[in-house]
Amino acid sequence: MAEQFGRLDILVNNAGVTVAAPIDSDLVDEAALDRQLAINYTSVVAAIRTAFPLLPDGGRIVNISSGVGMRVGFSGMTDYAGTKAALEGYSRGAARDLAHRGITVNVIQSGFVDTEMNPADSAAAPAFLPTTAMGRYGRPEEIAAGVVFLASPQASYVTGAVLRIDGGYAA
Repeated sequence: MAEQFGRLDILVNNAGVTVAAPIDSDLVDEAALDRQLAINYTSVVAAIRTAFPLLPDGGRIVNISSGVGMRVGFSGMTDYAGTKAALEGYSRGAARDLAHRGITVNVIQSGFVDTEMNPADSAAAPAFLPTTAMGRYGRPEEIAAGVVFLASPQASYVTGAVLRIDGGYAA
């Protein structure tokens, strides 16, 4: 892509996996935990380090996180929450490091979103829904609207921020 277009204007990091098990569980899969850390955190760090030389001054980086990084509402989510909290901390640091070029780095902290990985009609939905003020799952286009804003010229003074699009999960 860089060879064809010469630059990258916007980087959106939107990948994640969940491994749920209490810390004291005998069922903890160490390989799965390593994979979770690699996907939820390490891959984002690598993507940003690879992308920033291609970003023009004023470029945009948006990282998708989870409300669980701020509010661990369920047992067994400690390791997942740690990966998301690390992503948010890294994003704040990257915002400072890249600000001299006008590159903004922000986070969208999503709630329960109706996706293939976490469908609104899943067996877990009855436990999740009461934890949100809105009482429903979000739609992917609601998260996308936040990405569009953070990537727009109107957000040129927004960096190091966490935009919660979580239906009131963290409220």
